[in-house]
Amino acid sequence: MYAKLSRVARMLKSSPIQELSQLAQRIGAINLAEGFPDFPAPPDFKAAAVSAINSDFNQYRHVQGICELLEEKMKRDHGLHINPLTDVVISCGQTEAFAASIFAVIDHGDEVLLFDPAYETYGPCISLAGGIPVYVPLDPPYWTFDVEKFKKSFTSRTKAVVLNSPHNPTGKVFTTGELEAIAEACRSRDCICITDEVYEYITFGIHNHVSISSLHGMQERTIITSSLSKTFSVTGWRIGWSCAPSNIASAIRNIHINITDSAPAPFQEAALTALRSSTEYFKSLRTSYEARRDNAVETLSRLGFQIQFRPQGSFFLFAELPESWLHSDVDFVRELIKKGGVAAVPGCGFFHNSSNNENKYYNRFVRFAFCKSDETLAAAAQRIRELEVIGDKGLLKKL
Repeated sequence: MYAKLSRVARMLKSSPIQELSQLAQRIGAINLAEGFPDFPAPPDFKAAAVSAINSDFNQYRHVQGICELLEEKMKRDHGLHINPLTDVVISCGQTEAFAASIFAVIDHGDEVLLFDPAYETYGPCISLAGGIPVYVPLDPPYWTFDVEKFKKSFTSRTKAVVLNSPHNPTGKVFTTGELEAIAEACRSRDCICITDEVYEYITFGIHNHVSISSLHGMQERTIITSSLSKTFSVTGWRIGWSCAPSNIASAIRNIHINITDSAPAPFQEAALTALRSSTEYFKSLRTSYEARRDNAVETLSRLGFQIQFRPQGSFFLFAELPESWLHSDVDFVRELIKKGGVAAVPGCGFFHNSSNNENKYYNRFVRFAFCKSDETLAAAAQRIRELEVIGDKGLLKKL
């Protein structure tokens, strides 16, 4: 019956990551692979959701108050003026916001530029819309990009650029100079920029998030996508949004309505509480994640990981394998699960560009998520400290 499957279904393939996830589940490994917290969401957010359910907000619903709070947020954080009635679309998480945005602007044969490594669902989403992903490499260890190479990646068919900052998987926060270069290219070539800003409040030290939409001439050509998930530790609530010029937002809204109709009603109501969080909440968020990052860097460095780039944002550490490890990232993660009882993600799943493959970057990195409780991270650290790398044989050994 395989022949009965659609072209789209046949195009999407499973990856070694799925096989390793199943192995981790069978073994009961500590999960540092997936990007969701294992600690409780803030109690007032949960209470708001329970209250909404008990108040019978359980049917299809659009909570306009979210759009109004996002209007305030955009003005406060980025100096942007948006119309909450026409420029905002509430969706089922950032994933749907991104997909609906792609379907709203990408036609068959349109090219879309992405920075590589890239979050694994961007490319397939573009392909599902009939577009062509074109990857521009970020060069390790500091994940910079060659501006001239970026500019040369544009063709007459280029329709959009995807920008994820803070960046998954590397933890890079794009600099103002880099954002200006991307913006100039979009303006001069009349291209759209589609952003993923879900980690905007998780930045460290001197690094702060700047939305490219706030740069000169970019608001009218930028679609911002984001969500509650990462900032408020509620990845299962599936409340996200797109902010875009009204004509594009209208198209995104029509696609959203025809796919899912509405986001979960009680969690939309609870979003009102989350989006009114105090500045102290965001400061505490940054401080707690920065401490977790530092602990993860120390733990993995002891095992021999080469960490020249400390994440500037997000809650991921993209660590280069120990120099003595002569095998692949997939082999390492399999050993880490079996011998250490700790799960991570092989970096190869995020690399797509042929130039990265030629340089062998694609199988030399592993992503660890540090969005876990102190207890979980301490247990993982203890298991990792008990391991020794026997790199020439592709083995991890318990001390």
